[in-house]
Amino acid sequence: MVKKLVTAAVVVLITAFGFTAMGAQKGPAEKPAAKETKHTGQGAKGLGLAAIDSAAKAKKYLFIFCYTSDDEQTQKMRKLFDVATTKVRKRANSTKVNIADPAEKGIVEKFKLNSAPSPLVLVLAPNGAVTGGFPVSFEEKQLMEAFVSPCAENCLRALQDGKLVLLCVQNASSNSKDAALKGVTDFKADPRFAQFTQIVMLNPTDVAETKFLGQLQVDPKSSEAITVFLTPPGAVLGKFNGATDKARLVTALSTASSGGCGSGSKSGCCPK
Repeated sequence: MVKKLVTAAVVVLITAFGFTAMGAQKGPAEKPAAKETKHTGQGAKGLGLAAIDSAAKAKKYLFIFCYTSDDEQTQKMRKLFDVATTKVRKRANSTKVNIADPAEKGIVEKFKLNSAPSPLVLVLAPNGAVTGGFPVSFEEKQLMEAFVSPCAENCLRALQDGKLVLLCVQNASSNSKDAALKGVTDFKADPRFAQFTQIVMLNPTDVAETKFLGQLQVDPKSSEAITVFLTPPGAVLGKFNGATDKARLVTALSTASSGGCGSGSKSGCCPK
C-alpha cells in the first residue's frame, strides 16, 4: 500500500500512500507559458534554491527540470516539460537546473541529487513538500498529477520532515469530534512526541480533499470523526473511528516501531 520515500539513488522522494502523486486536482489548460526562472549563473543560492524561494513567496507549485547533459533524451523530455508547464502557468512556476553546475550545490545537497538520474523532474508544493519525482522518461499526465490537495501537502511536508502525522477527519457536524481530538491533543502534548508530531485537520466535505481521502480509504460521508495515524515514510499505523485516547496511539506507535512498518521495514517507524 505504501511506497517508501525514494532517495536520489533511485528517484527523489515521490510520495506516500502508494501513488505517484496524491490527490491530483486538475483544472483547464492555462496559457501563456509558465513563468520560468532563467539560469543566470549568479547568486550564492544558485538558480534552484532561488526558484524555490520565489515559488514559495508566490504560493505556487514549482516544477524543476534537473539535467546534467543535453543528450537526445534530455531534449525530448525538456520539450514535454515545457508543454506541460505552459498549461499550469497560473498555479506553478518552472525552472531548469543543470545539477552538474557547481553553482547549484545548494539544491543538489538539499535533495541529495549527486547520484540522481538525468533528466529528472521534481515537483514542489508551495510549502516545500515534494509531491512528485519523475526520472529519465515521463508523461505529461504524470506531471499534472503532482498537484495534490492542501491537506495532502501538509501531511507530505510533515512526513518528509520526519514527523508523525495525526490527520483528523472531522467538521462541526461529525459525531464524537471532541472525543476524537482528546487523544490526539494528549499525544501531541506528551514531551516524548511533541516535537515530532503534527496535527492536520481535514474537513470531509471539502471536495478538494475527496481524492486524498479515497487514497487513505476513508469514507468522506462517515458521520463519525475519523483519525488517521501516519508515520514516515508514509505508513498508515491506524485509523480510529470516534473517540481516541493517548494510550491507544502510543500502543499503535510502539507496536509498529518494534516490528517495523510499511512493507517489511526493519528500521521501525519512529521519527528520527
